[in-house]
Amino acid sequence: MRLNEISYNDAQPIDGYGAGFFRVGGKKYDGALLVSPNGVAAWGGYDDTATVLALQDEIDVLFVGTGAEIAHPDKGFRTTLEEAGIGVEAMASPAACRTYNVLLSEGRRVAVALIPV
Repeated sequence: MRLNEISYNDAQPIDGYGAGFFRVGGKKYDGALLVSPNGVAAWGGYDDTATVLALQDEIDVLFVGTGAEIAHPDKGFRTTLEEAGIGVEAMASPAACRTYNVLLSEGRRVAVALIPV
């Protein structure tokens, strides 16, 4: 079996998560986050489309980690982002973290908005 080392270039992968926090690039962050190849920002939840739209020219898809269980994001949130050309994929936060890391390592234009578990 051949193993390849994963390279994230200058971006920071999500290293872990727990009750109320995420660890990104070795640093612990409490609460909801928006993580992109450009860095980490606090995210105000579904009412906070402005933080995501600031990345409009840099991402094609936003993964939304909805907490411990999968849930549907607010329709207005989804519509606003899709009208701006950003695809929205909802999944439980653990799956969103894993998916983000894999696609980030492939050099894809992705970000993830996370609600803690």
